[in-house]
Amino acid sequence: MTGTTQDDYTDRYARRVRGMTTSEIRALFAVASRPEVVSLAGGSPYIAALPLDAVGEMLERLATEQGAVSLQYGIGQGTIDLRERICDVMTLSGITNASPDDVVVTVGGQQALDLLARLFLDPGDVVLAEGPTYVGALGVFQAAQAQVRHVAMDDEGLIPAALEEAIEATARAGRRAKFLYTIPTFQNPAGVTLSEERREQVLDICERAGLLVIEDDPYGMLSFEGDAPLPLRARRRDGVFYVSTFSKTFAPGLRVGWILAPHAVREKLVMMSEANVLCPSAFAQSAVTQYLTTMPWRQQIKVYREIYRERRDALLSSLHDLMPDGTTWTRPTGGLFVWVTLPEGLDSKAMMPRSIAARVAYVPGTGFYADGTGRSNMRLNFSFSAPERLREGVRRLSGVMEQELAMRAVFGGSAALSHHRRRGPAAADAPGPDLA
Repeated sequence: MTGTTQDDYTDRYARRVRGMTTSEIRALFAVASRPEVVSLAGGSPYIAALPLDAVGEMLERLATEQGAVSLQYGIGQGTIDLRERICDVMTLSGITNASPDDVVVTVGGQQALDLLARLFLDPGDVVLAEGPTYVGALGVFQAAQAQVRHVAMDDEGLIPAALEEAIEATARAGRRAKFLYTIPTFQNPAGVTLSEERREQVLDICERAGLLVIEDDPYGMLSFEGDAPLPLRARRRDGVFYVSTFSKTFAPGLRVGWILAPHAVREKLVMMSEANVLCPSAFAQSAVTQYLTTMPWRQQIKVYREIYRERRDALLSSLHDLMPDGTTWTRPTGGLFVWVTLPEGLDSKAMMPRSIAARVAYVPGTGFYADGTGRSNMRLNFSFSAPERLREGVRRLSGVMEQELAMRAVFGGSAALSHHRRRGPAAADAPGPDLA
């Protein structure tokens, strides 16, 4: 466009961000997708790491050799071939007692959460969820007109005592929570993992309270430091609904996820799915089945782990070197995200327009709380961008934070500008702070 400068573009983006109300995440991602913006905002896997030529040949064979079936309608529960392969995948995570009969294939993990909300929630019901928690789950619970009560976390994940208090507080209000929604492994957005000891404690608390558990586990295979802890569903069969997806380990564009449900409610979930989408895509299911049957998917997960470990280290190192004093962050041992706590007085949501003008994007912490708190936090993603791009993004973000601190120093507030960087151990060894 003649006469339009780069500053014109970034000013336009900044104006869009200032207007974020109904869907902060949607508006933000529209801006963050611009090539000149370093996006630390999304949760996209690095699809370029796949053997795309081989995947393309696999999809071509699927269309030409099995098109009469894979391009036809399917069944509501999902194909038996895929459900058997899903059980193989869950075995790798430690869930060895699953039956294909109890697996319901869904249109991504998001539909799985929606089906469970439709099954269990009535308007005004209470859901317990970690604070912060996955923004997509909050949208599902909001659509069901449920109330979310957040349960505090620290660097070992959800705090059992806080869970007990949330259950008791709900009861004192004359209500009963319908279920606990949790992402215990490499949590989104915080990146923390529920410790071994706490996993048993949380399950015991829920069992005593008669509280169902929805375990969301999209990231469990993406561990950087040994095997992840066993899923909750591997420890208890009754009362735990296990949700996962192929979006983080294969291809989000295929939109294939699943629920491992107690047998007694499986048929209800299938009926609800049929009412919702009639049937999941037969072609997408066949593509995932072929991928799991004919391609080295276990080796591909190892490739992702190596790439994401390198990028996590690059992000943590950049935060250590460039962030202003008073900034803290978690140190994930897997997954895709780092949770940052800003210096006192900074507001991640208010800071977004200046950040977009500086051509760097993140997700403000407010998007991960039902009550709008989280202004002192932000979520950063490290899976999608190359290490040098991550460092450039942190450099731009640090500059914005320094400007914000300088403005507070001049125009009021207790925060003072510091030109010193955060001191401490090397990023690879730095422990994550509490999130409570």
